[in-house]
Amino acid sequence: MYILGLSCFYHDSGACLLQDGVPVAAASEERFTRRKQDSEFPVNAVQYVLSEAGIDISQVEAVAFYDKPMRKFERLLISQIHHFPMGLHQFLHGTANWLTTKLRLPSVLKNKIGYTGPIFYADHHLSHAASAFYSSGWDEAAILTVDGVGEWSTATWGHGHGMDLDLKGEIRFPHSLGLLYSAFTWYLGFKVNSAEYKVMGLAPYGEPTQVDKFRQLIHVASDGSFRLDMRYFDFDYRLRMFGSALEELMGQPRRELETGPLTQFHKDVAKSLQVVVDDIMVKLATSVVEKTGCRKLCLAGGVALNCVANGNILRQAPIDDLYIQPAAGDAGGAMGAAAWVWHALLRQPRQPRLASVYLGPGYDEAQVRRTLEHYGAVYERCDDATLCAKVAERIDTKRVVGWYHGRMEWGPRALGHRTILADPRDPEMRDVLNWKIKKREGFRPFAPCVLEEHISEVFEIDRPSPYMLLVAQVREGQHLPAVTHVDGSARIQSIKREDEPLYYDMIKAFYDRTGCPVVVNTSMNVRGEPIVNTPEDAYLCFMRTDMDDLAMGPFLLAKEDQPELVQPDAKSLFGLD
Repeated sequence: MYILGLSCFYHDSGACLLQDGVPVAAASEERFTRRKQDSEFPVNAVQYVLSEAGIDISQVEAVAFYDKPMRKFERLLISQIHHFPMGLHQFLHGTANWLTTKLRLPSVLKNKIGYTGPIFYADHHLSHAASAFYSSGWDEAAILTVDGVGEWSTATWGHGHGMDLDLKGEIRFPHSLGLLYSAFTWYLGFKVNSAEYKVMGLAPYGEPTQVDKFRQLIHVASDGSFRLDMRYFDFDYRLRMFGSALEELMGQPRRELETGPLTQFHKDVAKSLQVVVDDIMVKLATSVVEKTGCRKLCLAGGVALNCVANGNILRQAPIDDLYIQPAAGDAGGAMGAAAWVWHALLRQPRQPRLASVYLGPGYDEAQVRRTLEHYGAVYERCDDATLCAKVAERIDTKRVVGWYHGRMEWGPRALGHRTILADPRDPEMRDVLNWKIKKREGFRPFAPCVLEEHISEVFEIDRPSPYMLLVAQVREGQHLPAVTHVDGSARIQSIKREDEPLYYDMIKAFYDRTGCPVVVNTSMNVRGEPIVNTPEDAYLCFMRTDMDDLAMGPFLLAKEDQPELVQPDAKSLFGLD
């Protein structure tokens, strides 16, 4: 039985296909359209997941949608009525989109993909909760979901046991930790729903000098429940996050989008925000564990991508273990909604923990060769052992290597299949990667990927971190300047051989050569673009940046050997505009 899960029409749309309850394919629409955070109906992602399973839409027996559009529209209407006439412009701006897409999903499904079968609508936070609990492999767990807003909920807590998932409590809009974070993403001059991770990366450069001001903006109870002082925010009825009252409280106007100078004040604001978020998330996690009696915690929602807060939950809350689904944001709701239908509604048995994060498109050797020959690329073909040895050698000699293999990762992190690799011991490598490769702000940190058996030797953490969703301190005496943030922390990915043999073997070859079980791992993309998908995406990224080498499939390319890049035709080699 095939169930298709969908997430779309807000941000980060995606599709996930379950076969008898097991995910066989999942991907975000942005990877196909090359529009970051694409929110449109994921027609390309749907076409991909169907083709990966070798079926057509007629063989899908149910579609599961990740939220309830009518309840969201109810919230929009009530908010506008409450603030009438101040919210009229926002209401008129959004109504057309609602009436043509979100409230007419059956007709959209019919017109876009030819589907006319049954549709199940899961509550937004139920989809988040299901995405974590059902993929955790745990028979019982406490559950916490925190994001911007679903229908009405902005945070929920509950309990999962077997096939049943019960959300017992919530915090409701407009009181939202995710929207507070987004408001200050905007205040600090970054894009909302796109650049919140920049604020997290900026925070370690600051001091928590503005915490008292944040305590005026958000009132937090001992159990972590919170309320925003809505005198300072406008997002509930206007097309903006806040007005002059918040700027007056903070003492400075909003930084110009992506252009204003980043001062110590901005760094202190980011740090103060992170301190407040950490405090709330630890209190919420503690409260949920105490209320449910379960010391295993599943965490989901956009705020679950804040790996600094996750690390603090692990260290400070009374939990035994923490599980976060790799696509914890809205795209992951597609998987959660489908799993909810399979387990909670159809009463089908649970599966083990999510077996692989590599659920996106993959391209075989012939397709990769076709791309290289189209561009006249110069390459050598290597067997696996030779490829790993040569890549390890090039990293060791301070070269930056693109690593493109297998199926694309599910979620926002590159976890070894669409990755750029470098030497973490090189003190200059961070600036090289930020300025010459990623074309991004110099304060942004890079993540290490470590052989799992060495994780506790290098970092102050006692468990694996396979999805790059936990932050821990680098142990004293470890010289890893390219991945050690200014506060001594690192956002860790660990890898074991049974999860991804070739990626593991390459890092092991680097370890055997250097004694260092860590490499720099950053996503293969440049600022403002999604992570690469096709071999063509990867080759163009390689050629348009200062990457030195590219390992793509069994082929190894050196930049100095390549001919001058000829711009591609408007039509991609793989059939997408």
